[in-house]
Amino acid sequence: MEGCPAVAWPRGSALGAAVKLSAGTLLYRQGPDGLEVLIVHPSGAYNRHAPWSLPKGQPDEGESPEAAARRETEEETGVRPAGLLSLGSVELPKSRKRILGFAGKAPEDAAPRCASWEVDAAEFVALSVARGRLHPAQAPFVDRLLELLAEAEAP
Repeated sequence: MEGCPAVAWPRGSALGAAVKLSAGTLLYRQGPDGLEVLIVHPSGAYNRHAPWSLPKGQPDEGESPEAAARRETEEETGVRPAGLLSLGSVELPKSRKRILGFAGKAPEDAAPRCASWEVDAAEFVALSVARGRLHPAQAPFVDRLLELLAEAEAP
């Protein structure tokens, strides 16, 4: 995607002066065996053995990270996110990328599909499966989702 300028990284960061910003969603639903999350696999021969990911991408110029996360999720999976809450961010030092994560309940009629050439699989999977498939730097988003849901249930 074009239009996403490099952003300044906070001092003391492992990434240095400038990184690419990316935003994605971790949509969840109650499955037959517990909580499930929507993840995608990048397409192409180069990515055949690559880890899975949140549906994500770079914000267009003037677009907020949350809006970019919504757009990218719909573009890649055909699922339109509703209300989203921040999951914070993770750093990928090797690729010099910062991913801003957002969580939301998947629509009741969510039927993920490969809606873009960018992905070759889009699936709801159990949390334990997601932790194993996701890029290690993105796995903390699963734990943050659980914390967010626990906070919402607390009296």
